[in-house]
Amino acid sequence: MSFTTEVKAEIAGNELHACCKKAELTALIQMCATMNFTSEGMQIHVQTENANTAKRIFKMLKEMYQVDTQLSVLKKMKLKKNNVYMIRVKNKAMEILRDLEILTDDGLQEHPSAKMVRKECCARAYLAGAFLAGGSVNSPNKSNYHLEISTTSLSLAKFIQKLMLRFDMPAKYIKRRNQEVVYLKASDKIGDFLRCIGASDALFAFEDSRIQRDFMNSLTRLDNCELANEMKSMAAGKKQLEDIEWIENYQGIDSLPEKLQHVVNARKQLPEASLVELCEFCEQEYGESISKSGMKHRLAKIKDMAEQYRSKV
Repeated sequence: MSFTTEVKAEIAGNELHACCKKAELTALIQMCATMNFTSEGMQIHVQTENANTAKRIFKMLKEMYQVDTQLSVLKKMKLKKNNVYMIRVKNKAMEILRDLEILTDDGLQEHPSAKMVRKECCARAYLAGAFLAGGSVNSPNKSNYHLEISTTSLSLAKFIQKLMLRFDMPAKYIKRRNQEVVYLKASDKIGDFLRCIGASDALFAFEDSRIQRDFMNSLTRLDNCELANEMKSMAAGKKQLEDIEWIENYQGIDSLPEKLQHVVNARKQLPEASLVELCEFCEQEYGESISKSGMKHRLAKIKDMAEQYRSKV
């Protein structure tokens, strides 16, 4: 089962207040339904490829409007060959559309009325319905985070984008072939969306996976940083040993001041050590307390002397 299916199954099982049921059903009808005129009058045909979404719509229509519905299951013959669930509402179609304010005196409305989503709980329910109808979200185990809601209506897509912004979720919009897509990429905002639509279990799974991945990424970055520092220390140590060899061959180490001799001996004993480790060696061997910047200064003096000898050759 995909993560999207798990999220939809959880949303479809949530109990809602009467006002929120209307808001959620409005989204489902606006995004999944078509109007059809037959000899028996106007009918509503609702089509979806998700079984939980189909069950949710079927149950809501029965409970809210006591309508006669016909459910049929078809199988697509191309691509993934998924099941397609078709719900036909043969009576009260006009009553349902008017009650949901999808059909008004001004004609069919592509997005819900302001009244329908005025309450925060109803706005959340509408987003939940929109996700049930046309939403998908990547598994938290994947490397990239992505949640989207697709619809064929540009005005509805922009309305959903605006509604998400109301909950501090700055979604972006893109046109993909014949679909209008509203999407989120930021992992924290995807978590906010799952919380907003009442997918608590999915949110916990998403956050747990995200935290584990971020933790492992942090460890990897830290390991890479430590490795880089170690490589730098090794390269610096090798160059400093070359400088020391020049001084030894040119005039000998004994000619150096005592403090520089301490540093030379420390580097020869610890060819790959960091500055901090060289400071600790000097303190243990010679009882000399020296700072990291002091060690760096002394090594710079040794380098300058070696450069002078190289220039004379």
